[in-house]
Amino acid sequence: MGYDLAKLTVRRIETAKGPAKLRDEHGLYLRVSPRGAKSWIQRLNIQGLRTDNSIGHYPSMGLAEARTAAFERWKIAKAGGDPRKADGQAVQGPTFAEAAEAVIAIHEPTWRSPKSGPQWRASLETYAYPTMGKLPVSEINPSHVMAVLEPIWNEKRETARRVKQRISAICRWAVAQGHRTDDPAGIIIDAALPRNGVERRHMPALPYDEVADCVANVKASKRASASSKLALEFLVLTAARSSEVRKATWDEIDVEGAVWTLPAQRMKANREHRVPLSGRALEVLHDAAELTDGSELVFPGSRQGRPLSENTHAKLLRELGFDAVTHGFRSSFRDWASEQTHTPHAVMEAALAHTIRNKAEAAYARSDLFEKRRLLMEAWATYLGA
Repeated sequence: MGYDLAKLTVRRIETAKGPAKLRDEHGLYLRVSPRGAKSWIQRLNIQGLRTDNSIGHYPSMGLAEARTAAFERWKIAKAGGDPRKADGQAVQGPTFAEAAEAVIAIHEPTWRSPKSGPQWRASLETYAYPTMGKLPVSEINPSHVMAVLEPIWNEKRETARRVKQRISAICRWAVAQGHRTDDPAGIIIDAALPRNGVERRHMPALPYDEVADCVANVKASKRASASSKLALEFLVLTAARSSEVRKATWDEIDVEGAVWTLPAQRMKANREHRVPLSGRALEVLHDAAELTDGSELVFPGSRQGRPLSENTHAKLLRELGFDAVTHGFRSSFRDWASEQTHTPHAVMEAALAHTIRNKAEAAYARSDLFEKRRLLMEAWATYLGA
């Protein structure tokens, strides 16, 4: 979401669609949220610090009024003063909900998934806004955060963690903008909330000695399309993530070199990843080539040019009676490699495209151990075929 440099008019404001930033003069711009809400923001250098400050909402504050307010604030800042202060008292600044929109607008262009913004808004609207949405972000304190998190901490631990992280990110943005001096969702909340009481649930996965039977049942099933069945087998053979397989394109595949190269933007770690293709994986690709719908997708969905649905395989496995999800096959592969082979830990982790968390170890890990991984993936395919 970039700036529109043309000067504002009432017509442009009324017809503007979000998300957008419509720039005017003296640092004034109109922020249009994805839902169409419009607010006046002014970007100023205040005593050496660049800040974005909310000065009103459209249409309650019209264009002429916003320009007048922006010009007066600009003059104060230009003279070295702080326009956020009136009668010696600090202006409250944006509400928590307005600050949240500002944070989402900053990060949205960098998020790989278009679902991230809506997920942020949905979680905040459900859990945070009823308590603190209309409060000035400068007035949020740990008791507000506890009021949001305590009711869901034990019942919905993972959801609560994400809400806490998002509240923290918004409050840290407010610190950077000069609206507050601390993060009320930080270490105080960490100490106040219980750390135990909820067992972390892992994604259901099959024991590795049941994976071959599962693949055979999928291949024999009449509940799924040929493309869907081939995609699932390819996913198992490569130990890849579901989205990586469903969105695979032919330009990523080097059949002659038996390599599948995933670009950084499609990887969780945002780093290019090469996958060695076993003989059976190449056979799957050969069969998939006969099902092309004219698009670049290796495993096209039911609609031309569209990938398979993310729920396709989960639904199929459930209907066939297998207590597993597609991501669980990565766990099955990892257990097999650990228990049935002498593969070094680094090779297994590289096969799963896991990031090395230890910074010192990562600094020396210059190789992707590709040839060793090729042997491992061929052994996995042989195990499944046997």
